[in-house]
Amino acid sequence: MGIDPAIVQNIAERVRAEVLPARTAPAIKLDPAIIQKIAQKVPIFAGMSQPCLLATLATGEHFTIQPGEAVFREGDMGNSFYVLIAGEVVVEKLREGKPVELVRLGPGECFGEMALVGNDVRSATVRATAAVVAMRFYRELIDGHPESASAIYRNIARILAARLGESSMVLAELKKREGA
Repeated sequence: MGIDPAIVQNIAERVRAEVLPARTAPAIKLDPAIIQKIAQKVPIFAGMSQPCLLATLATGEHFTIQPGEAVFREGDMGNSFYVLIAGEVVVEKLREGKPVELVRLGPGECFGEMALVGNDVRSATVRATAAVVAMRFYRELIDGHPESASAIYRNIARILAARLGESSMVLAELKKREGA
């Protein structure tokens, strides 16, 4: 007998409301040149006006992760996405009890965004392969800024569509090899 996903969602939202009442991030001051570089180099922020990007960046939490540590694990509940500032992470999926590397990500790339648009359960493990500096952006703070949310969700759709296209090409190549 399975658990109804709607019940899990409801409980998760209640826990989130109790544990994460009002997230606020400290204001940050960034050089205009850095802001321009972020707008150009980080696809999830593409197309944002400078004031919108500043407001969005101000909601992010900076943190570090040591090599080998997991940012999050497959099956964890998720309510945030991440932007890698420095370092490298590997995205892994468990198959037959063993981790399978899906992709490596570097500075400027995002991960965890599926928790914002799909469900709250993490679909893969993300682990640091080197010392990492990242920013975490929580769903409730992004959703609280309509201009930011509109741009971010549009860009997430583009990123996920590109990943799906790449996966389809890999799958087609595997099928072709299987038939040869």
